[in-house]
Amino acid sequence: MPGIVGLITKMPRDRAEAELLQMVETLCHEDFYVAGTWAEESLGVYVGWVTQKGSFSDGMPLQNERRDVVLVFSGEEYPAPGTARRLKEQGHDFNPDGPSYLVHAYEEDPRFPAALNGRFHGLLIDKSRGAASLFNDRYGMHRIYYHEAKNAFYFAAEAKAILALRPELRDLDPIGAGEFVSCGCTLEGRTLFKGVSLLPGASKWTFRDGSLKTKEKYFEIKEWESHGPLDSESYYQEIRSVFSRNLPRYFEGQQHIGMSLTGGLDTRMVLAWHKPQPGALPCYTYGGMRGDCQDVVVARKVAQAFGQPHEVIRAGEEFLAEFPHYAERAVWLTDASVDVSRAPDLYLSEKARQIAPVRMTGLYGGEILRGVRGFKPVGPETGLFTPEFASAMVEAKETYSKFVQDHPVSFAAFKQAPWYHYGILALEQAQLSVRSPFLDNDLVRTAFRGPHSALASDDVCLRLIAEGNMGLRRIPTDRGVGGVGLLQAASRGFLEFLFKAEYAYDMGMPQWLARADHALSPLGLERLFLGNHKIFHFRTWYRDALAGYVRETLLDSRSLTRWYLNRNGVESMVQRHLKGDRNYTNQIHQVLTLEVVHRLFLESTGRERFRGYAGVMATAKAVQ
Repeated sequence: MPGIVGLITKMPRDRAEAELLQMVETLCHEDFYVAGTWAEESLGVYVGWVTQKGSFSDGMPLQNERRDVVLVFSGEEYPAPGTARRLKEQGHDFNPDGPSYLVHAYEEDPRFPAALNGRFHGLLIDKSRGAASLFNDRYGMHRIYYHEAKNAFYFAAEAKAILALRPELRDLDPIGAGEFVSCGCTLEGRTLFKGVSLLPGASKWTFRDGSLKTKEKYFEIKEWESHGPLDSESYYQEIRSVFSRNLPRYFEGQQHIGMSLTGGLDTRMVLAWHKPQPGALPCYTYGGMRGDCQDVVVARKVAQAFGQPHEVIRAGEEFLAEFPHYAERAVWLTDASVDVSRAPDLYLSEKARQIAPVRMTGLYGGEILRGVRGFKPVGPETGLFTPEFASAMVEAKETYSKFVQDHPVSFAAFKQAPWYHYGILALEQAQLSVRSPFLDNDLVRTAFRGPHSALASDDVCLRLIAEGNMGLRRIPTDRGVGGVGLLQAASRGFLEFLFKAEYAYDMGMPQWLARADHALSPLGLERLFLGNHKIFHFRTWYRDALAGYVRETLLDSRSLTRWYLNRNGVESMVQRHLKGDRNYTNQIHQVLTLEVVHRLFLESTGRERFRGYAGVMATAKAVQ
């Protein structure tokens, strides 16, 4: 994901700059990226950046009029209306279009960056104070990886930029790996790599004389948790006010925006209150190769209700033919923050960029407003992992259990989003600028005041949709929520049955059903269930179209001798799943991903597969 990299050190400038350029090169994944570097030798600060052309953070670094404050910023910020104009009226000289106001916001606000709203990170250099500050957003969604070495403090938007310089870090952290396999993500600021950590959310770490001096947090979750709940009506009115007032911020900017529509509630809330002019907002929905799923069917109706163009972007045979490339690149781009099952997201994001470089979504809406839990730990598969690694997975489950007792909004915004959802966001943001109004600071703060009844139902969201556009309220969701009429309850029950049946017939198929399905395979029962709701069907893909890749990768001699695997268990898993009488979809995801990590991150021969673009690096060298 585009972002900043750098080191803070007392080493000689020529050596520091050589290391900086190597870090920047590691992030240059696409030819539509631009890059640059900045050095402040007197402070021992060497920082670089990579961003998408034309995005909010294109045009770094930012400087004040005296050129004694320098800001390198990555991500997007969604300020209150009139912020740039107010700062300009206070005598600052800058272009009010774009992010230039941020460096002046620092000069005017001693709490900077506490008032910023968005997903971001940055490095601020104040020469008059002889200090530099590394900071990120309060959720920790725009990641910063770091490593504290004896001679330098390294930081980067992608862990691979640090691994490129410090080969001694190319080793799996057993605890992080256990958490990743159990939970689908690492927890509590850990990563997969020994000695590489994550900057906590709301950090502001200050450096002087080439070394780290203070670690501060500019925000504590308890500030929002301490407010008591409102009654149901007061809460709804407050949510309505905040959502309608702040939503326009997310549609501002110079880049073209496309609306990623689903059949659910969250994108519909956005569309109902944005109220675009007919034909002004291109919409699209991701689809599969088994016809139109409910997401597509419903999203098409929603777009038509607003007179917006709608397109279906499909992951079909072309994607499957290129699956090894997309699977490995997805793991590479995200530093293994996703497993190989997210490969279709990368493929679809590449197609979506052809429609618009900005993707408006409803991400995090269900989690923040309805308490949807997106991940939970799983136990080790018997006989697949060594006892030591299985113990790490059990420990991950115990770690997870400590956090589910938190306030549901705390869990959603400050744990689930930066730990689990980050990987999917990072993958998509390698291609697109992804926006969502549901991690807006005002909205999340207000959600903490929701009564339990509001956070456990769809009522607030349905009412918001109805008040924004009653026509959208009448269209049932992909799972039958909403709508009107006597047949609606029966329709909802049927759609919910199809949703659960598809899960049971795909990745969630129990072993007894896998045996029965294999025996009845001539009947082709899967055609009745697959494709109604889901567009990716890895159980059958691994069994059929991707069988060669699974067999070649997992039964390779290198794979079978990994320290955390039981060789006999891997061989049995592959053979039985490819035969079709067992379902090991999730286990294949896990083991394939770890093997890709070994080949791309831990073994130097694999790292050369995805090298940066020389044209981007030429730009970086030119602006030093």
